[in-house]
Order: sequence, then structure tokens, then C-alpha cells
Amino acid sequence: MSESPELLPDDADAVRTALVEWYEASHRSFPWRETTDPYEILVSEVMSQQTQLSRVETAWAEFLERWPTAADLAAADRSEVVAFWTDHSLGYNNRARYLHEAAGQVVDDHGGEFPETPEGLQDLQGVGPYTANAVASFAFNNGDAVVDTNVKRVLYRAFDVPDDDAAFEDAAAELMPEGRSRVWNNAIMELGGVACEKTPSCDEAGCPWRQWCHAYETGDFTAPDVPTQPSFEGSRRQFRGRVVKLLGEYDELGLDEIGPRIRVDYAPEGEYGREWLRGLLDDLEDDELVEVEERENGVVARLQR
Repeated sequence: MSESPELLPDDADAVRTALVEWYEASHRSFPWRETTDPYEILVSEVMSQQTQLSRVETAWAEFLERWPTAADLAAADRSEVVAFWTDHSLGYNNRARYLHEAAGQVVDDHGGEFPETPEGLQDLQGVGPYTANAVASFAFNNGDAVVDTNVKRVLYRAFDVPDDDAAFEDAAAELMPEGRSRVWNNAIMELGGVACEKTPSCDEAGCPWRQWCHAYETGDFTAPDVPTQPSFEGSRRQFRGRVVKLLGEYDELGLDEIGPRIRVDYAPEGEYGREWLRGLLDDLEDDELVEVEERENGVVARLQR
């Protein structure tokens, strides 16, 4: 780790105490914050990727009612899990596949017990560094300092940390009190989510870091550059989701049965025709979400089971 204490206030302990007390006094209530079950937390983390938390709450509760444990999910038909994901508009369907496979790994490779470290959790299918650290933090209080878009914005504004990934990681690690990753990571993400948003609400949210904050002192509330998300409307991702949802309602369908049902301007020989649709199906087949079969009378597709 490179040296970063010079970026932080001299009274770092007071900074830490102020944030934790602010969080514990009043924070948004989400059901996954009330559990330390790693399976329930993993489901919430995967669902929360690029999905509004208000939608996640309903989907999370329904998902856990249907598959309450990792063993239940591992035993489920994958096509049912993917169909649930699509029906609840939870983003990329391969996340559902990865979650299903990760549950199988927990059961088959770990005796039904989740790994407790970020490194161990990354061995699970589809679990990257951020998600692994979140589960280690919130389930086992055994994580590193989280560094997401919200945290970068907070550190950049409050302590004038340079817009550099290594600098953010160093500052975040220096700030986090040892052995308190659960409360700390929740608290600093909450700060970025309710007080230090793109348009800040410093006084309204009672930001506990105002007395140390560089942005609050100078009035300069610029933030690190954030990559713009491509539009979902009209995207290949949108049409892939429509295909999966449609195939969940039928045993199998041919190209010219699928096409008109997923876009009104489908024309077999047109720009958005069989060739375009076959490309979508090939992508979904590569992701092991659908099966495509060549027959004498044409191509048919079905959900992979």
C-alpha cells in the first residue's frame, strides 16, 4: 500500500467515530442489512447491480421465499431462476445463471458453507472482487474497505483524494477501523447514497464530515468521472431479455415466431430479421441460457434446462 495518511485529517479517529455514530443513529432500512446470512446477502448484492433498490426489495423477498437457502437454489431448475430474473427486470440474465452455479459450488465444493474471506468468495461463479468483499464484510465482518462509485465521490470531495483508483483504495483502507468492515462499509456507502450524492445534501442529511470536508469548505462539489451507462431502451440487452422471457412461456419457438413477438419492426429478410435474431440467440447460447437447434424446416430455440 502506498502512503495515504497525508490525504486524511490529523484527527482520523474523530472522523471514523463521527461517521459510525451518524450511521447507527439513523440509516435507511433494507432487509439485507438485518441479516448476516451470506446467501441472503449474496442475492441482494447480485440483484443490486444497476437495479433500483426499491425494486430489489420486492424481488429479494420473493426470491428468498421461493429458494430460501443455497441448497434450494442449487436444486432448482436453472430456467426457472432465469425466468424469475427476467420477470423482475433484474438486468443481465447471466447473473441469474451465475448465482445458480455459485449456489451449486457452495453445496458441492464447500459442504453448504460459504467461504468467509474475499479471496475465497471470489472462487464462486460470477462473484467478482467487489461482491466478494461486500459478502465478506456484511456476512462475516471480514472484508476490506469497499471502494465503489459512491465511496470514490465521498473521498474525492471530503479529503481531496486524487481521481485515481490506487489513491482511493489507499485512502479507504487507511480510514476503515480495523475489524469493523461490516458497519464501516455500510456507513460510508450510506453517506454517499443519502448525503453526498451527485447533488449533495450536506446540511439536510446532517453529513457528519462537514467540519473536515474540502468540498463543503470550498463549495466545489465536482466528482470523479463516472462512465456513462449505455441506454437500455432499444439495446441488445433489452431484446435478449425479451427473448428469454418469451421462451419461458413456450417449449420452443422458431425464428419467425420469436421475431415479431420481441420487436414490431421485425422482418425476416430485413435489418432486424433472421440474421439479427440469430445473433441474439447465439449470444444467449454462448451464455448457456438458450439452446438453438437447426432443423430441416428452420431454426428453433428453447431455454436451456
